[in-house]
Amino acid sequence: MAGRAQQSTATISDVATLAQVSIKTVSRVMNDEPNVRAQTRDRVKEAAKSLNYNPSMLARSLAGGKSYLIGLIYDNINSTYAHDLQTGMIARCRLSKYHLMCEPQTSENPDLIQAISNLLATIRLDGIAISPPFCDMPQILDIIEATGMSYVRISPSKDLGRAACVRMDEFDAAYNLTKHLIERGHKEIGFIRGHPQHGGSHLRFEGFCKALKDYNIDANQNWISQGYFYFESGREAARQIFEHSKRPSAIFAANDYMAFGLMAYLHDMGLKVPEDVSIVGFDDVPGCQLVWPHLTTIHQPVTDMGYAAAEILLNNGPKERVLPYRMIERGSVLKKE
Repeated sequence: MAGRAQQSTATISDVATLAQVSIKTVSRVMNDEPNVRAQTRDRVKEAAKSLNYNPSMLARSLAGGKSYLIGLIYDNINSTYAHDLQTGMIARCRLSKYHLMCEPQTSENPDLIQAISNLLATIRLDGIAISPPFCDMPQILDIIEATGMSYVRISPSKDLGRAACVRMDEFDAAYNLTKHLIERGHKEIGFIRGHPQHGGSHLRFEGFCKALKDYNIDANQNWISQGYFYFESGREAARQIFEHSKRPSAIFAANDYMAFGLMAYLHDMGLKVPEDVSIVGFDDVPGCQLVWPHLTTIHQPVTDMGYAAAEILLNNGPKERVLPYRMIERGSVLKKE
């Protein structure tokens, strides 16, 4: 019991005494500061380990003028996207002994601006990352800039030079995915648009339209329907497309969840994928390999984007990072003869 009590109450002074160094030296070792001899560093770490000592975040904050905490504001419309962003950011935070605070919000919240203002006023952060659609809202950017806090935008669609950002080329990805359909003989192609408040929705639709134009294919407005990035909106968008007598041979859904809703609708209607209708999605969520046939889609490197966003905040990385995407070909597209 005595040993357990000692372990639970060990202080930086205890570590310094056991390692026969100053408290300042222990602090430098715990914070991974340079100019400490390897032998001394090893002795301090061994002492800390034997005492089960963990430095207090509050103490580190007071000593170094940092909170050792960065934030992420995200829209919870897609749990997979949010999870992957957090996974990437947490992985990078751990390398610098930082922690991540996650703040889910919704763009439909009438008190959104006030909520974010209150957050920044009450919690001390060393930096913050903002995901869509918040990264494209000037009022939110104004609030953050007024605090002087470092911030990074994840997947912004406009005013890219305003602040540091991490993104992939969603226009180019959508262009090449549409081109993939065209090169497999599809000329009658529909499109399910994403949430109108998300900049990526517009970039994906613009890439789709540009590919059709470059291949001299007219977009049929009856086959373009509005979705909102979730399953049921994909099903409803599909219903609107297929209420017309003439149907497309392929449909591009602006994210995978809407593609799943589309596939469910086609199944209910007795239509087969890809024999009757070829389908492609966007993002490459895990469900793409759970549905049948497996979904052809664009792999968006969301975890890597989260890692890069934290890297910029913690290490003053480059102003802009454009990460590569990959087209993942699976069984949901049929080549027309």
